[in-house]
Amino acid sequence: MIHLICIGLEGTAEKTGVGIVDSEGNIMALQGRALLPEKGGIHPREAAEHHAENLVPLIKKSLEEAHLGVEDLDMVAFARGPGLGPALRTVATAARSLALSLNVPIVGVNHCIGHIEIGRLTTGCKDPLTLYVSGGNTQVTAFDSGRYQIFGETLDIAIGNCLDQFARTVGLGHPGGPRVEELALASDNYLKLPYTVKGMDLSFSGLLTAAIRKYESGAALEDVCYSLQETAFAMLVEVTERALAHSEKSEVLLVGGVAANQRLREMLEVMTREHYADFFMPEMKYCGDNGAMNAWLGLLMQQHGMKQDIADTHVIQRYRTDQVDIPWMEKSALKLELPGDLVAKGAEANIYQDQYLDEEVLVKKRLVKGYRIREIDEYLRKKRTKNEAKLMGEAKRCGVVTPLIFDVDLKESTLTMENINGKEVKEIFSGENIELSEIISISRSIGEGVARLHDCGIIHGDLTTSNLMLSENKESVVFIDFGLGKISHLVEDKGVDLLVFKKAINGIHHKISQECFDSIIKGYEGARDYKHIVAKIEEIEGRGRYT
Repeated sequence: MIHLICIGLEGTAEKTGVGIVDSEGNIMALQGRALLPEKGGIHPREAAEHHAENLVPLIKKSLEEAHLGVEDLDMVAFARGPGLGPALRTVATAARSLALSLNVPIVGVNHCIGHIEIGRLTTGCKDPLTLYVSGGNTQVTAFDSGRYQIFGETLDIAIGNCLDQFARTVGLGHPGGPRVEELALASDNYLKLPYTVKGMDLSFSGLLTAAIRKYESGAALEDVCYSLQETAFAMLVEVTERALAHSEKSEVLLVGGVAANQRLREMLEVMTREHYADFFMPEMKYCGDNGAMNAWLGLLMQQHGMKQDIADTHVIQRYRTDQVDIPWMEKSALKLELPGDLVAKGAEANIYQDQYLDEEVLVKKRLVKGYRIREIDEYLRKKRTKNEAKLMGEAKRCGVVTPLIFDVDLKESTLTMENINGKEVKEIFSGENIELSEIISISRSIGEGVARLHDCGIIHGDLTTSNLMLSENKESVVFIDFGLGKISHLVEDKGVDLLVFKKAINGIHHKISQECFDSIIKGYEGARDYKHIVAKIEEIEGRGRYT
């Protein structure tokens, strides 16, 4: 393999970064400078001006650090997006000018994938489930079917944006994350705030508004910071946990600027340990936006034939992680190992076999989560156990097949239920010998079941192929795990319910995802407000994830 040296330029938001990496993965230089506004947030034009002022000095410093001359550079890489438009365009122009002046190749890369790849390079993890948290992005991704698939993401603002907006509103300045973390350490008084998890997606806007109102109503700032941080991070870790249980990856990687928060790192370490997985995080200098990540990703793309002409290097302000082919990756054969006494281990609960009145039953026990504070943990376990039992009964009355509930123990957060003879739909769809016609038939039946739920105002809340079973006689699709469910007749909630399902299918069954979801929607046609709900799915998908 030819030895190459690549310079990477970064400027998707307020940080100007330059890095130099060689094709063996040696990081030869890392330079950066962040824009720190005196008041308010980051303005795109100010960020662009900051990049224009700092790129050339940082390139010179990087060359000095690497003991190289500009003529030693073999290629240029830069982030095409996602990011702030003016900032992206300024850095792209600089990258093109440098590549043209040196007469070397140029590669525009995806910023989010750059974070993942520098994480893999510097930690040694192979095929992780990645939680990427920053000012502009919040997403859970994992490699499958040739791309990094998005298992979950924010449906409104990113976690970093949430913390920054809160800090600005209460007078803590920018960036807000470090100040919120500092004040949170001075309190252990939890104030109840909205906890919004929708399958493997989540929402922070309601949490932000509620936290600001708590402060404005007279609550101590330290208490609000503590409560905001504990709630937001518990949500983040929970959606990562759900994706981990669904994908069965054996590694978890944390990247992005919000990874600087010690409490978030602690919570993720506890969660991965509880699921017998390994936790990885790069050194902090590689977690935030930096040029080295773009240089390394550019080298990977160049070495695997993903070459670009200058004309191909336009910026993409909303550049999705799952739009990019990843030919250098292979899916690991390693999967989570479960202790022998477990029938199954979900994100929330362990499932055990038992006897109840001479019946073979399953006992679902919602476990104490070591990463959540007691107040949040007890509330969620009790609420979700009660909710699940209630909604499973309601679903039956709507003509949807669910397991019979024999006993509910709210004190222990356990449900004793019918042992369904059959297979998880996830296992069936992942089988090697299944015919596409069978997948389409099962998917259509699933869509019919979801339509019945929605017509009764039941939102499942966590529709995945892990939470559906096909009965042994293959006559019935059985819906399970209603813990995140609720009663709602809102078109928005029904649309989100189906979008969560679509992402879950795409993440783990990518090769058949289109046929599968199309068939689910076909089965769903009988639902009231069908056209409005399908349009709502497309609307939610189209909402920007970079703010």
